[in-house]
Amino acid sequence: SGAGKSTQAALWVKHMGAKVLNGDRAVIGQEEGKWYVYGWPVCGSSEICYNKRTELSSIVFLDQSKTDTIRKANPLQAVKALYSQITINSWNSDYINKAFNKITTKAYEEFAKKAPEIWGFMYKQSERGPIAKISSDSNKLMALKLNKILQEFNPDYVISTHPFSSQMCAYLKKKGKANFKLATILTDYAPHDQWLLYPEYVDYFFVAHSGMREQLLLKGIDSTKVFATGIPLSNRFLKQYDKNEILKEFNLDDSKKTVLFFAGGEFGLGKNTTLEILKTFAEDFKDLQIVAIAGRNKSMKEHFEQIVKESSREDSIKVLDYTNMVPELMSISSAVVTKPGGLTTTESLASGLPIIVINPIPGQEEENAELLENSGVAVWLKKDSNVKEDLESIFNNPEK
Repeated sequence: SGAGKSTQAALWVKHMGAKVLNGDRAVIGQEEGKWYVYGWPVCGSSEICYNKRTELSSIVFLDQSKTDTIRKANPLQAVKALYSQITINSWNSDYINKAFNKITTKAYEEFAKKAPEIWGFMYKQSERGPIAKISSDSNKLMALKLNKILQEFNPDYVISTHPFSSQMCAYLKKKGKANFKLATILTDYAPHDQWLLYPEYVDYFFVAHSGMREQLLLKGIDSTKVFATGIPLSNRFLKQYDKNEILKEFNLDDSKKTVLFFAGGEFGLGKNTTLEILKTFAEDFKDLQIVAIAGRNKSMKEHFEQIVKESSREDSIKVLDYTNMVPELMSISSAVVTKPGGLTTTESLASGLPIIVINPIPGQEEENAELLENSGVAVWLKKDSNVKEDLESIFNNPEK
């Protein structure tokens, strides 16, 4: 490429006694928690290739410049540079599935928890650029596997609630391998281009609100295909419940307001902020009673219980793990504290609850949070918020 890789490698060999594993590019992989560099037989014109491995110490990106400098990349710069160099060999669909799982699900878990700003970058880049290409190319290959299932089932309609399944089904229709009606249900409050590939082969788009419908029309989607219906949810959230019975079941006081508090899913994203907010409720809002749902996050449940014990609030703060009684608990609540995921947001709105937004992940959740706050149905507790002052402003102001 002319950046100086071969020259740099030759200097390391000459002056530091280094050995070059491959004269073109190496393979990086992980074994037992450690990262290794492997030689492989594809080496361009260099004829340098060795069947060896060595533990990875660092990755250096070279660029031409008038001055010699070296600096450590920050996490966001590192992700940008690494993703520009990713190669996924497309001849093995099983390998594609494993690789794509690491790039999507595993990347989401790790980056959203440890480096949310990187996840925000990846979310935006997945609309266009190398990440988007990896995504669309991978979905084309996985569509071939999906087609086997579809051929066996032979559906008249396919309803998709995930962008990747929509892409795969639309791609199969484009290639003439399927002729079912395809309905895509977007499950967030802002569109993302990954939902909208091959739109001419999608028969229906169901979106969360009329503003989102207008956004799709601006992207060139046929207006006769797009319907603002809201995000689907269980009809249990529309039922009328005996509030006194539910309060009694959870040993709650019918004379106090109840706040439903969600921990943020099994990954415990935004853990410190979540604990700070619950502690503020416990210490400074003793006229409120809290139902804190930790879900399947055992560590978060233990932290919740510790806060309750230290504040002596066992009578008015109830800590639950996973529960299927969310509709009932929303029916007795005056407000909900939650991350702004598409489904929980919809359930809260359907239950008529004002929302206190915490810990949105950059990307789709921040877009959801902005819409909710701008619509006047939510207050967003941001990183620089004074939690106590903001909560006092909410609960001491009947208009809010």
